[in-house]
Amino acid sequence: MSKQQPPVISLYTVNTPNGVKISIALEELGLSYNVHVHDFSKNTQKEPWFLEINPNGRIPAITDHSFRDGAPIHVFESGAILEYLTERYDPEHKISYPHGTREYWEQQQWLFFQNAGVGPMQGQANHFKRYAPEQIPYGINRYVNETKRLYSVLEARLARPESKGYLVGDHVSIADITCYGWVRAAAWAGVDIDEFPKLKEWEERLEKRPAFQKGVNTPAGKDIKALAKDTAQAEEEAAQAREWVQRGMKEQESK
Repeated sequence: MSKQQPPVISLYTVNTPNGVKISIALEELGLSYNVHVHDFSKNTQKEPWFLEINPNGRIPAITDHSFRDGAPIHVFESGAILEYLTERYDPEHKISYPHGTREYWEQQQWLFFQNAGVGPMQGQANHFKRYAPEQIPYGINRYVNETKRLYSVLEARLARPESKGYLVGDHVSIADITCYGWVRAAAWAGVDIDEFPKLKEWEERLEKRPAFQKGVNTPAGKDIKALAKDTAQAEEEAAQAREWVQRGMKEQESK
């Protein structure tokens, strides 16, 4: 984690596909930040103090303690956070493109493609495959197949003759960062990344970057990619998560 000061950013997160997006971006930008780890099993993301930061009670979120007006600012939703970080702290366009350029608008499209498509569909694939109290073949097939369809869109994008190995342009951007954590967790959702060779090459290229290596391990936790390869450990982990997922759903129903 960079020791550069200022700015001082507080990151509220968990080691999930959505959570690691922001730690990767912060590392790529070389920004100093503190990490506050939530405990989903204890529903700490629903505590009043955090609902003041994100009324939706979800991770990730950030507090920038050095906003322009001198007062802290809270930003939630991963796509909004990535846009905030690049607009405020990426004048050299290390992980973005200049506003108004062709590459900028392409970047925005793929950012929203992930936030509106890959994340929700793969998240539901995870739920029905790993966390539902019973196996429902229709739910599993529906969301796993839709995740595969979305992966095929990414595959086609990277397979274009003019592709330089990134989703947009000639360097890594928030378009890549937003998708990476989800693609890295493909096996957890029942998707075989080997079916998408260009996407697999892209993932392997990105994971060699030091900032990605640091960001994907912030906070340190179980490696979902490695975990998915061990059937027994994967089921043990899923069973633990299934218990608090179902408990949380019941608590929500009772309100």
